Amino acid sequence: MDRRHTDYGDYRNKSHLDRRNTGCPDYRHTGCYESFTCKVCGTLVLPEGAGSQHRNHCPKCLSSVHVDNEPGDRASLCKGIMDPIGVWVRKNGEWAIIHRCRECGELSSNRIAADDNPALLMSIAVKPLAAPPFPLAQLEKGFSNE
Repeated sequence: MDRRHTDYGDYRNKSHLDRRNTGCPDYRHTGCYESFTCKVCGTLVLPEGAGSQHRNHCPKCLSSVHVDNEPGDRASLCKGIMDPIGVWVRKNGEWAIIHRCRECGELSSNRIAADDNPALLMSIAVKPLAAPPFPLAQLEKGFSNE
C-alpha cells in the first residue's frame, strides 16, 4: 500500500496540513450544498436527500475524501480516500460512520445521511460478528467454564 504521508512526527500536529489562509470554503457554520463525484465508485452525489446541510460521503459506497482537519473547515491538504471501516451509535441513538484515511491513517466520525446504503451500513456493523478477532472455538470454551 502506498503511504506518501507517513513521516508526520507527532501525528496530532496537523499544522502542515492546514490551508485556512488559502481562501478555501469553510463550512463549519454554514451549509454545504455542493455536488461531487465519488472518487471510489463514480456516483454523482447531490446534496438533496442527505437530511443534513453537510453531505460529506457517498451514499452508495459510504466513502469520503480527507478534506477537513476539523469538521467543515476544508483545511486538510491530504485529500486521501476515507474508507468506511465501522459504525457506532451516539448517545442520542444516531448512527455514525467511522472513516480511516488511506493516505495518513486519520480516523473520523461522520453521521449517517438519510439516503445512505442501508445494506452496506448493516454489513459494516456486523463485520466484527462475522469475522471476530479471536477463534470462535475460544468463545465456546469460555462459556463451558461457567
